[in-house]
Amino acid sequence: MTRILKFEKNDCAPCNQVSDFLDKKGVNYEKVNPFDKPELAMRYRVRTVPTVIVLQENEETQRIIGFKPEELAALPLV
Repeated sequence: MTRILKFEKNDCAPCNQVSDFLDKKGVNYEKVNPFDKPELAMRYRVRTVPTVIVLQENEETQRIIGFKPEELAALPLV
């Protein structure tokens, strides 16, 4: 099963760009604020937002840091 985590903050313009892009593409993802869930941010070693992590069977298969439309376009639709 594919799971997509998007680490973001509310006041982050690039985070909003990533959300808009994913929403328009119909990608299902979970929003995670690393300040609200520091244990999850530590588990995946997230140090900056936005960070998008693709998990397959709970193993990381892809990581995108920042707003990179060409890489985001290649995400699996879930």
